[in-house]
Amino acid sequence: MPLVSELEGDRPLHGQREAVGISGGQQDFVPAVTMVVDGVALCRTVEATQRATEQPFSVPTGCDQRRAQAGVSSEQWCKPRCACSRADLPANPASPSAMGGCFSKPKPVEVKIEVVIPEKERSKEEMSPNGKASPLIYKVNGTARHYHLEEHPIASNPYHNPKDVVEASVCHVKDLENGQMREVDLGCGKALLIKENGEFHAVGHKCPHYGAPLVKGVLSKGRVRCPWHGACFNISTGDIEDFPGLDSLPRFQSMDSHPEQIALRPKEFFRSYDIEVLTEMQVAAVDVKNKTAVFKDGFKMEYNKLLIATGNTPKALSCKGKEVENVFNIRTPEDASRVVKLATSKNVVIVGASFLGMEVAAYLTERAHSVSVVELEEVPFKKFFGERVGRAVMKMFESNRVKFYMQTEVSELREQESKLKEVVLKSGKVLRADVCVVGIGAVPATGFLKQSGINIDSKGFIVVNKMMQTNVPGVFAAGDAVTFPLSLRNNKKVNVPHWQMAHMHGRVAALNMLAHGVELSTVPYLWTAMFGKSIRYAGHGEGFDDVVIQGDLDELKFVAFYTKSDEVVAVASMNYDPIVSKVAEVLAAGRTIRKRDVELFVRHGKTGDMSWLTGKGS
Repeated sequence: MPLVSELEGDRPLHGQREAVGISGGQQDFVPAVTMVVDGVALCRTVEATQRATEQPFSVPTGCDQRRAQAGVSSEQWCKPRCACSRADLPANPASPSAMGGCFSKPKPVEVKIEVVIPEKERSKEEMSPNGKASPLIYKVNGTARHYHLEEHPIASNPYHNPKDVVEASVCHVKDLENGQMREVDLGCGKALLIKENGEFHAVGHKCPHYGAPLVKGVLSKGRVRCPWHGACFNISTGDIEDFPGLDSLPRFQSMDSHPEQIALRPKEFFRSYDIEVLTEMQVAAVDVKNKTAVFKDGFKMEYNKLLIATGNTPKALSCKGKEVENVFNIRTPEDASRVVKLATSKNVVIVGASFLGMEVAAYLTERAHSVSVVELEEVPFKKFFGERVGRAVMKMFESNRVKFYMQTEVSELREQESKLKEVVLKSGKVLRADVCVVGIGAVPATGFLKQSGINIDSKGFIVVNKMMQTNVPGVFAAGDAVTFPLSLRNNKKVNVPHWQMAHMHGRVAALNMLAHGVELSTVPYLWTAMFGKSIRYAGHGEGFDDVVIQGDLDELKFVAFYTKSDEVVAVASMNYDPIVSKVAEVLAAGRTIRKRDVELFVRHGKTGDMSWLTGKGS
């Protein structure tokens, strides 16, 4: 069963140029990957299914039309042939779908995957300076990039009209059971082979977000969920259905990255799709009656649909000396690069054991002379991960030379020659400091909307429904600045200021601005990485009243279930993949995980009842 992977290119959500977005960042579109069997999408896996079951076969609806368009008789269309040869079928240059399937009497066969290499790219192969063949060069959004097969999913080739094919026999059709995934070697790279409901699918083997091996992910109802960060991909088309992730493997560099290295889309992308991006401009007000965005300099822009995605503004210290130099709220790549440069071999104080504060602290330990963290709570992440997990994380940091000053706050920043010299705590302790990074939270950047008539709650968040609509017709909002109804918490209005949710907000808002009537139903999924270890988290644990832990916190190998009353509302893990993705799939299916189920699982260890994870429980 030859499979040809064909990337249909970047497909933005098309519509008239009548949508205006107000944003603190870039809005992104997602490509689609179509898997085609012998050029006939409707017959994608029928050949392998029929051969495996040895049942009579009838051509699906649509195949007769394709056969007629190709000028092929019924006998020729169903003629047995070798997967390596196309000489036995007449070609129709106008129709890439002229290649038929082999629907004759079943014989033992192997699953074959065809990898497309465009002729124009094969001609570009050159020798690199080190004497090795250069990797395939391809274009994404108008920018030439190098394509390393071991680092990118095989389905990321964006060209049409394949000119050459490389085949690889990877397994027998009976080698995989329904619901199984296998990473297969194609000789020139790898692919993920999947069997579900009797059909085979082949997609890229690594998540395009961060390169996670998808074979270790969770397969459920036609999609595979990344084991690391929870992105979901349709196994038939490769389309991304939950975030994070883009069309190519992103490079999420360390703190001293250059802005162009971590941009979600290059400038050429926006030019290609006629998207006007106005930078260094600020909207001062929105006139919903006249459908106009009013800029700070007086410029006005009319809209038919408006998306507000202004994000948050970081909180600043209010203590004495807050204006001294070398005190940072990290907001931009330039901020991060400057912190790294100034902190090298110096004394750093981090104010706030937030995600930002702790990640900065972890990154700087190998560069700075000393790193100290000041926090009001007793342990880091107490409200988010609970005291026991927070204490385990704190212990990991202490073993990496990070000093904590808990249950206190900053009373003064002292300077010498206008630059930071010392941080004075309310406890009386004085810390030497050359650089101070502040991560004490943020507030929604919505002050300009106070007189607009757009509904804002008491904390300043924009209130939206499941379609990301505000109370004003034609006005939508997304990202960190909104509260929205979360399905898995009985439509409780929540704010989830994390990467994956912002991606999904943007997608749902865009679809509804185009009148598609799509509702938000994703499960929040986030992660944080420190000292080479990642904590993964799914759900929404706000207000949890108990934590059930399986594993060893001291060894940093555990899974924590956050419960409210008798229901699991969130899960976190470290070195316990892919359980967080499994729980996310259960929650995404609308099923309830009971506290008693996970308590039995923990009590009996690996031999415990896991029906609640396999879809047979509540």
